[in-house]
Parts: sequence; structure tokens; C-alpha cells
Amino acid sequence: MSATEESIAKDIAASMGAIPDEPGMDERFEFDAKFQTKIAALVLKDSQFNLRTEGLIRPEFFENQAEASLVNIGLTYFNKYKRVPDTIILLKLIKEAIAAKSIRKDLLMEVKNSVREVTQTDISDRDYVVDEVASFARHQAMGQAILDSVELVERRDFDRAFNNIRKAMDVGAADKVAAYDYFGDIDLRTTIRKEIAAGTRKKRGITTGIRALNKLLYHDGWGIAELTLLMGGPKTGKSTALAEFAKYGAMAGHNVLFVTLEVSKEILAERLDANVADIAVEALGDHIMEASDKIKLAEKKSGKLMIHEFPTGSMDAGMLRRLIARYKAEDLTFEMICVDYADIMAPTYRTDDPIQNSKSIYIDLRAIAQEEQVAMLTATQTNREGAKAAVAKMEHVAEDFNRVRIADLVISINRSEAERAKGEARLFFAASRNQKGEFTVRIKQELEKMKFMAKILGYE
Repeated sequence: MSATEESIAKDIAASMGAIPDEPGMDERFEFDAKFQTKIAALVLKDSQFNLRTEGLIRPEFFENQAEASLVNIGLTYFNKYKRVPDTIILLKLIKEAIAAKSIRKDLLMEVKNSVREVTQTDISDRDYVVDEVASFARHQAMGQAILDSVELVERRDFDRAFNNIRKAMDVGAADKVAAYDYFGDIDLRTTIRKEIAAGTRKKRGITTGIRALNKLLYHDGWGIAELTLLMGGPKTGKSTALAEFAKYGAMAGHNVLFVTLEVSKEILAERLDANVADIAVEALGDHIMEASDKIKLAEKKSGKLMIHEFPTGSMDAGMLRRLIARYKAEDLTFEMICVDYADIMAPTYRTDDPIQNSKSIYIDLRAIAQEEQVAMLTATQTNREGAKAAVAKMEHVAEDFNRVRIADLVISINRSEAERAKGEARLFFAASRNQKGEFTVRIKQELEKMKFMAKILGYE
């Protein structure tokens, strides 16, 4: 690959938010030859090193082809026998690799020199190298993914190029997650509970906008790093609910991303205008400046509320991740994301199995909630029985029960004809990972003003 192609590859990755634009960053390998030799030596000589770095090191990460061949031999042996080869076995394995032509003849002298160098390399600083291996593996995987992306971009296979780079970014990610010492951290948990009880610390939830509803939720609002699912039949107000909860989140000072796959962004904005200004949708044209003034006043104390519209069935999790990354590049991070709605998203990788496609969408949404530390809200349809039932329960979810299993909180929207006439509805807490469920909240609605939940009437 030419220097120009490598430069293009790096630009592609940078535009995706995949690599930092750091001056002096090595063109391919951040970890120098000596460091790579030390890793090769540890692979061949230290069983504990291999146990602690299992799955992270790959032969293709090594710039020196002879070292790569030795690492391949060492890893293959360790994976089978869970120990490193002694000198006699190593030499036998090298001869077998030469006979099998997995080591090229033109590399024989280099392999001989590498064996000598690896044998003489000091490995006493194993613990330090272990700590650095996750970064090494991620960097090398990134380098290869960037180079591979040039051909993919030339074929206009942008999704695959992005996914390859994203997978490379995830290499070794689990190794950066700190352990939680259950017994050792009891004092910290006690302090947090005392501060919450005293009112000096707030729970991490994103407010629902209704204090009484917040109190019913474990996090005193929508849970950060969790997926909340609103479930209802057609025309039960799922989109209206998502928009109202997004508004309340923004008006509480949080940055909110709203993705609509069903309602146009213009209609959604019109509905939000009615809600924020407390004016019926049909009357907005008669109160133009009043609505404008109220919305501008609300903006002064609010976070951002960014709306993006995608055609039905066109947006997948990869597109959502890229949208989030684009805003991060503009120094805007979100604390709440609403997707209206997941049932009409596209799976990142489509299969012939609709259940698997649906499952992958919900898994990806929950993963994004965890990766980005946001409260994720979306909606799903009930099946026919659920649409007819007085109360839609978790078994009434349409098509794929995995949606209920994956979500952290499932709330169904229920409304009889009599309740519809009175402007009332019921929210049934159908399933929850972190709190009690199977109870009902009766609510008052003002749908002419796009207010899904004007107040709580009672509990059942």
C-alpha cells in the first residue's frame, strides 16, 4: 500500500471517530520492535502471561514476520496444552512448521535470529507488559482495520468498513474495566445511601417529568445504561409518550437525542410545540407568538433536544452509533436517547430469521445505552391479543418475546373506549429487572396538547 493510500485510510478512520488525530502518531505500530519482541518472548516462555492475555494477542499484530511465526507456534501450543513449550519442543515445532510450509523458506534465517533474540530477552517485567497488552492489541487491530478499510471504501461498502474499525476499537475493552470489590466497597455504598437519604445526592435517573412517577422507578427516573420499552397497540400514544419524556429530559437540563422512524421531524416538532407551549395543536396558528415566546423561555434552562428522521426500516444500530460519534466530535454528548421505534429499525446484519433480526436490534440498543451511559427509551407493538386485552402484559408483546427479556423496564399503555372518551389511560408495569412490577398507574391525558401524562390519578 502506498503512503497516499495509508493516509487516506487514516483519514477515513478519523472521520468515523475511530482514531485520535495525534501529532507524531506512528504510521502503523505505536509499540516498537523491542516491545513486540518482549511480548513474543513472554508468549513462548511464560504460561501465566498467556493465561492473563488469552484471546488478545494475534500473530498478525507483529511487524517482524519471523516473530509472528514464532508467536503463532507458541499460541497454538499453549491453547492446546495450557503450557509453554520447552526449548526441545519449540525447535521440533519450528521444524514441523517449516515442513508444513507455514514458515516460508526465505524466513529461515530470520526465524533462527528471532529464536536467539527471544531466548535472551528479559521477561521479569511481565506484569507491566500484561497491563499494556490490551492497548497493544487494540492498536494493532486498529492499524489492520484502517488499512483494510481502503479497499472496502473503494467498493463503497461503508458499513463493513465502519464495523471492522469499531470491532478493532473493542479489542481488549473488557480488560480496561475495573473490578468491583463487593465487600471492600461497602463503605462507599453506605455513604451513597446516606447521602441519598439526606438529600445531598440525587439518584442517576433521567426525570420522567412527573415526580410521582419518578418515585415509582428504582433510579428516580429512567435508568442510565438501561433500555426502557413502552408497549402498546396501534394509536395508543407511544410516539406521544416518547416525545413528552424526551422533552422533560431536555427541560431538566439533559442533552437528548430523538430518532424518529415513523413520524416526520416537522410533525414531531409541531407536537412538541403544543406540549411545551400548553396550546392545542390546532390552535398553534392562532397563538403564533405566544407559542414562540414560551418555547424560547423553556430553551434558556434546557439541554439540547436534537431530532433526526430516518425512513422506516432504514436505520440500524451502526447508523445510530455513527450519529452519536458525529455529535461527540462536535462536543455534544447525550444523556438520553429516544428511538421511535425499535420495531421498525433495521438489524445491523440481516438474516433470514425475523426473530433473530428483532433480537439483534434490541441487544444493540441496550448495548449502546451501556456504552454511552444514556437512558435509552423505545417502543414496541403488542400482538392482537394484547391490543384487545384490558391490560397488555409481557406475554402480549408482538412477534418476539426477546424484546421483554432484553429490556430493563417494560411499561404497557392501556386504554378502553370509555377511558379514551374521558382522556384517561393506564400504565401497567409489565416487567422490570430492578424493581417490583405488575402494578398499574392511572393517568390523565391532554392529547389535544400532545400531553401524554398530564397527571397521575391513582394506583392499582
